[in-house]
Amino acid sequence: MNFSNLFKMVNTIHEKNHKNRIYIFFDIVICGLKYQAGYVDYNLYEMYKMNAKERKTVVTRGINNRIIKKYNDMSQAYKFEDKALFNKLFDKYLKREWIYLEEASKDDFKKYLKGKKEIIVKPLDLSCGKGVEKLKVADYDPDELYDHLKSTKQFLVEDIAIQHKVINDIYPYSINTLRIVTLNKKVVVALLRIGNYGNVVDNFNHDGMVTTIDVETGMINFPAIDKSGKVFSKHPMTKKEIVGTKIPMWDEVKNMCIEACEVVPEIGYVGWDVCLGPKEPSLIEGNDFPGHDLYQLPVHRNDNYGILPVFEEAMKEGNK
Repeated sequence: MNFSNLFKMVNTIHEKNHKNRIYIFFDIVICGLKYQAGYVDYNLYEMYKMNAKERKTVVTRGINNRIIKKYNDMSQAYKFEDKALFNKLFDKYLKREWIYLEEASKDDFKKYLKGKKEIIVKPLDLSCGKGVEKLKVADYDPDELYDHLKSTKQFLVEDIAIQHKVINDIYPYSINTLRIVTLNKKVVVALLRIGNYGNVVDNFNHDGMVTTIDVETGMINFPAIDKSGKVFSKHPMTKKEIVGTKIPMWDEVKNMCIEACEVVPEIGYVGWDVCLGPKEPSLIEGNDFPGHDLYQLPVHRNDNYGILPVFEEAMKEGNK
């Protein structure tokens, strides 16, 4: 534990709720011992506003790590973490062309570029949208672009995914992905991540925002929130309503992710990133270590309860 950061967090929370700092410190310790919550969880989920019954329903960092340890064989994690290998294994669900420059010649690359206006380039060793760029093919000489991408280790090149009008109307400058979390082949969490400020990625840690999707209905019933805590019922740039949007082809989205679970069955807890296309959903990538930080933010909670009961039900069903 970083005690310097812990004491800074105590001060931050004190500024929010004006409770005694000693009380806050010991309450954080109690939440760590009883609910496996770190001080970041305590602040992020506003556990200082939750009673004991409510706190028991939160998927904390410790609980999330325990689920990963139980359901994911980490010897198979490379199949998700190696983006090129992931594309090979899950090609059926990508539904777009792509090329891996470590295994492709310049001639292969030129053939791939033929007829394309834009491409997405990705590094293999970064996350949170870092190093991802959208390039206009006409702006580059193919030979020079090939050399440049290899020198910057942006080895994975993909076609631009096209998103459904309903999603595009909210924010057209990035692919606004659905994060569909499956546990034991059951959808337990669904989120919509939305870009902002003209950025070409939707990542929450890259100035994006997030809201929850009702798993049963595909409806967005809560506003979006960004990392700074700003809340949006409509997008600030497009003025398009976020709350009240229904995700099209919702059953197809869920069914695709559940089917994709069979490809690497040793990884039983996955966060899938999905592009909702004009006619069908497609996979962008999968995450074998799903982050829990976006699951149950206070602005998205019903009656101040977390979603651990949903996870527990999925785990029970898997043991039947």
